[in-house]
Amino acid sequence: MDPAQSATFRIGAVDLNGQLRGKRLPSEHLAKLNKGGARLPLSALNLDIWGCDIENSPLVFESGDADGVLTPSPRGAVPMPWLKTPSQLVLMGMTNEDSSPFMGDPIQALAAVLERYAARGWTVVAATEMEFTLVDDSGDQLVPPKHPRNGRQLDASEILSVSELDAFDDFFSDIYDGAAAMGIPLQTMTCEGGVGQFEVTLNHQTAMKAADDALLIKQLLRETARNHGFAATFMAKPYGDDAGNGMHVHFSVVDENDNNVFDNGTAEGSDLLKSAVAGCLEAMRASTLIFAPHGPSYDRFAPGAHAPTTVCWGYENRTAAIRIPGGPNAARRIEHRVSGGDVNPYLMLAAILGAAIEGITEGLMPPAPTTGNAYAQDLPQLAKSWDDAIALFESDAFIARCLPKQLIDNLVMTKRQETRKLAEIDAADRWKTYLERV
Repeated sequence: MDPAQSATFRIGAVDLNGQLRGKRLPSEHLAKLNKGGARLPLSALNLDIWGCDIENSPLVFESGDADGVLTPSPRGAVPMPWLKTPSQLVLMGMTNEDSSPFMGDPIQALAAVLERYAARGWTVVAATEMEFTLVDDSGDQLVPPKHPRNGRQLDASEILSVSELDAFDDFFSDIYDGAAAMGIPLQTMTCEGGVGQFEVTLNHQTAMKAADDALLIKQLLRETARNHGFAATFMAKPYGDDAGNGMHVHFSVVDENDNNVFDNGTAEGSDLLKSAVAGCLEAMRASTLIFAPHGPSYDRFAPGAHAPTTVCWGYENRTAAIRIPGGPNAARRIEHRVSGGDVNPYLMLAAILGAAIEGITEGLMPPAPTTGNAYAQDLPQLAKSWDDAIALFESDAFIARCLPKQLIDNLVMTKRQETRKLAEIDAADRWKTYLERV
């Protein structure tokens, strides 16, 4: 979009919950962003889900609530096609006053992990698949939206239904047009197993751009849904008795000659692939907080509900937490299947890729791949509850090698505050907190 078309634009840094925190500025300020002309308090990236400061955070009163300096993403300004008035959004990373990365910033945490791959001459390529649910939130509880053609409330799942996709054609056409304008490589939209549930898949990109794409497509879907008279949510479990929303990520690693280091010419994949898998397994239980970051996230983990509950891997096994898909050997990759749709994509990728490179560095090897139904086998389990996940994430030595200490400390403080505040909200009303914040 030509900046001249818009009187203002937005800048947005990403907080620990994946929410954009920033400002609206006159268009003439766009050229100043590369000169350190935009600032926010460092504490702005360490807010709870309601946008409140974290009690006793060293980023607030203890340090005088100091500013950080915002630096623009290399992708530059992207249009915001859901708005009536043309405008643009620039994603921003946070640095300290001395230009060093602020390691409480999810974007900087992912960048630090990717630097470990770059030091080997490697580039991570990733793609996401995200489920979301269209809902009517006009009443006291969530219900499915009305069918655009007959005006009746949706009442059944329509797995892979072309007819239901066509019924919402105006909405999905706006999504495809918006994604193209924003430079998001949207591939498929499909009907999923829940009432009003769909899945969006994005094409593979470098890992940082894949994280950007995931954040932006969520924003596009939520905002465009409102323009069509309903809401789109990535909550892990919008309805207690229906399918949950997951986010799967596929990734591979290519060297400086564009060769896939996970490919050794066989269906098994290379030892580097197996070491990456082993690292992901080693970190998985303690990473549960990243993959299920909110109290209601844990409703999604139920045996037989298509959300992994055990720490295991397998070839072409969708009951396993980590799946190695089939296909051409040259395309050998890892599919990590644990995350809910309510995750912060930067933190999710930082945790997974940090664990993978740590596994490679240490030369770890995984146990034998799981065959058959992983739900029915005696295997290590993910953290059972939000409190357990927080405690594991805070104390795990392997996680401490994968992610920055400042990020670990800040996320633990944030989630402990959220547990206290959420306990004061009636369970029937908690969806109002998460509907469009995640």
